[in-house]
Amino acid sequence: MKILNEAVLSDLEAGNGLRLNLGSGMRPRLDFYNVDQLALPGVDILADLNEPLTALPDNSVNEIYCRHTLEHVSRFMELLSELHRITRPDGRIEIIVPHFSNPYGYSDPTHVRFFGLYSFFYFCDPADQPRRKVPSFYLPQRFQVERVECRLLKQSLTDKILRAVLQPLINLSTNWLDWYERRLCRWIPANDIRYILRPKKDGHIGLPGLPSSMRERKIAG
Repeated sequence: MKILNEAVLSDLEAGNGLRLNLGSGMRPRLDFYNVDQLALPGVDILADLNEPLTALPDNSVNEIYCRHTLEHVSRFMELLSELHRITRPDGRIEIIVPHFSNPYGYSDPTHVRFFGLYSFFYFCDPADQPRRKVPSFYLPQRFQVERVECRLLKQSLTDKILRAVLQPLINLSTNWLDWYERRLCRWIPANDIRYILRPKKDGHIGLPGLPSSMRERKIAG
């Protein structure tokens, strides 16, 4: 991992919470530090998301945005642990990934997984899960799912009409989303699914400045 933009280190030294766009690719996001494994235009931090995010201290991030990236990550559990570690207790994590009903997602040979309604509830305490409970022992870290919603395909005129009518209905609650996945998604597939997560952490956080020795080490990668 290597920090390319000095402003990242300046914010860390000042104790300012970062805003990260993970897997930015060719779409850097304004007002975020863009993270990618390739040194593309606009990338501020070089990182392989299958490896630890060693340049980022604990509780150093206020917000994470991650669009169509996690489906490419093979070491998903390890990355989720790292996102929990670096995100502040009041931090926000927005994740957009392909829904398992998306017929086009299977064509991409770099996709290693798909997602559904319950995918991130496996990392929530049972009390924070919807009516249908799933195992929660895969990681010691815990999250809360603040919001989850499916976004339907819109390839054709019929898709767009169905999307306009059906999408608000199925996103009314997790019960409706559960019904959609069980009964309808094979006939009217979703394009992707969006989650808003919050890390659950105990105790208080400290936000010390980053020592100059650490600054030099991180620049060097």
